[in-house]
Amino acid sequence: MMMIPEQHHRDNRWGKSLRAVILHALITLLAVGIAFALPAGAQYILYQWWPKVAEDANLLLATEIGLAAALALLFNVSRVAWENRHKVRIADMAALVYARDTHNWFTRWRERRLVKRLPAARDAFILTLTGYNTFANADSSLHEPLKTAYEIRVMLLNPAAGSARRRVNSLPSEVTLQSFMEEIETSIAYLAGLRTQGKKITLKFYEHEPFWKVSVLGQLVWVQYCHSGFEVKHEPEYVFASNPENPRQGLFVPFYMYFPRR
Repeated sequence: MMMIPEQHHRDNRWGKSLRAVILHALITLLAVGIAFALPAGAQYILYQWWPKVAEDANLLLATEIGLAAALALLFNVSRVAWENRHKVRIADMAALVYARDTHNWFTRWRERRLVKRLPAARDAFILTLTGYNTFANADSSLHEPLKTAYEIRVMLLNPAAGSARRRVNSLPSEVTLQSFMEEIETSIAYLAGLRTQGKKITLKFYEHEPFWKVSVLGQLVWVQYCHSGFEVKHEPEYVFASNPENPRQGLFVPFYMYFPRR
């Protein structure tokens, strides 16, 4: 299993410690500010605001409505925060660091930011259909990062296999076996270009119908389900991170092992 370099571990620990210190300092300053503001606020409410309210029925009604609305808002915010905290804990347990169900300029920007934070990966493992939207297309998130990897192992669907024809037939009419083969040819040309740069490239073709699309780069694994009748690029995408401190936790290892088993 690929591990994050020790220097990167140290940098992460220092970064997390610094963020924790800054957050603690901000919370402390906020608590001190609230503590100093309480006496003045209580004095204003008791000696200035409440006497006005007691003499004005309309002002009293407005105060009661405002207080009820504020309490309802506070309770709703607290409930949402609690639910989100639970969801974040579940995501941390699964090691889910990113997910998307649409593909547009914003999601591409977020994916590029995610990849840029990665240290240079020595190895890359990719199991996909044609590879075009995974790495061959200049707009794909792994197009540039693969250029920094030394060893790249790729598995593509054999266009001459019956499973490829069944896959193409299940897709919209604009996807043909010819376009399928052209995408594979583009991917092969891209890998050939990397080979001329001294990269170690291994390319194999598989025969079975695809089930998962899996891309492993460094400490992250991109996963998409190959649903019959739908193009993979339109399927939801999930990114899981490795957890060197507890490899049994999270879904990085199961999806990582999916590639070598194929």
